[in-house]
Amino acid sequence: MKKIILGIFFILALGCKREEPKMPSMEQEIHILASDEFKGRETGTEEELRAAAYIRELMLGIGLKPKGNAGTYYQTFTFKPKKDPHQQIRFEEGGDSTITGTNVIGFIDNNARNTIVIGAHYDHLGYGGEGSLYKGEPAVHNGADDNASGVAVLLDLANKIKGAELTKNYLFITFSGEEMGLLGSNFFTKNPTIDLEKVSYMLNLDMVGRLREDKTLSVSGTGTSPIWPQVLNASNPGFKLVLNESGVGPSDHTSFYLQDIPVLHFFTGQHEDYHKPTDDAEKLNYDGMREISAYLFSLVEELDDDGQLVFRKTKNESDEVPRFKVVLGVVPDYLYDGKGMRIDGISEGKTAQKAGLQKGDVVVQLGDSAVVDMMSYMRALSAFEPGDTTTVRVLRKGETLKAPITF
Repeated sequence: MKKIILGIFFILALGCKREEPKMPSMEQEIHILASDEFKGRETGTEEELRAAAYIRELMLGIGLKPKGNAGTYYQTFTFKPKKDPHQQIRFEEGGDSTITGTNVIGFIDNNARNTIVIGAHYDHLGYGGEGSLYKGEPAVHNGADDNASGVAVLLDLANKIKGAELTKNYLFITFSGEEMGLLGSNFFTKNPTIDLEKVSYMLNLDMVGRLREDKTLSVSGTGTSPIWPQVLNASNPGFKLVLNESGVGPSDHTSFYLQDIPVLHFFTGQHEDYHKPTDDAEKLNYDGMREISAYLFSLVEELDDDGQLVFRKTKNESDEVPRFKVVLGVVPDYLYDGKGMRIDGISEGKTAQKAGLQKGDVVVQLGDSAVVDMMSYMRALSAFEPGDTTTVRVLRKGETLKAPITF
């Protein structure tokens, strides 16, 4: 069925005469973007270019104007992969051993002074590579939540805004190269196709496809403008918002924050399929994605009469993260706002699994240190060396359990 859908799309993409296309649903878009045919949309591959062509067709169908280079929807950038993980990637003109990424950019031009940027990366890990958390043989990492979900919500939001009577300009950009280090957004902010001085704010959608039953929605960057807490709460239809002030994080909003632009990053949480071949379209919460899109539209609508938002620098929380030499072998629940550190996943063969810890356990003590939040958990972990033995206390279904562990 997926091959049939793709075949229909590519016939349309060849430029044959056709009636105005009906926009596909989020489900249809993600089943295509996260299909095996796109082989994980790795930056610089033929499959990423095919994904870019698909997104371009959708932007065209919505009625967005091209805002890439030379009157196209595309902005390409070429770079040489870094060998040293601490080395900064340099953009190049081309040559041997270089990779070319492609941002896809559409625009709603209302002849306004200010522009709103809404972004989501569309690249993923291909067959895995360094970023994969999968230990088996190479397999397609389809990246349905990461980040076909963000692309689908962005396009749905673009369709809503296109049909509304709003006054600002709106730039919609799907970034390449995010998984390799925010490359597409970095390149765009250094080579913008609009005047960044007139960008009022930027919204980033990265992994918004797994909204939970309690409707917890993480929003980062809330300290980058004094208006954010007020407008987020005023427009909130019932999400349990977990707010984080920092404008710096592991996604594309960081590139815009570093240009002194207010940002918000929306995220529905980590899960056991993150950076694995099992991140598939069938596992997403599509009703939740539609709720997020509606929420963002109400936020955009609320701010449409505002001019340039006031920008504020925030504390870079990554500077305060303790360095540690051991790991517990768990996926933390970053949306948990209770006391302790709740486990959202267990890595096979690691310390936590050997100690009998389970998904849902809340770590409240590690060695002699109390664990009250993520930062205190990392501080406690930083005190240990490989080979050290200690104990961990967790809450499980109302009971406190104690287990010995060896790092």
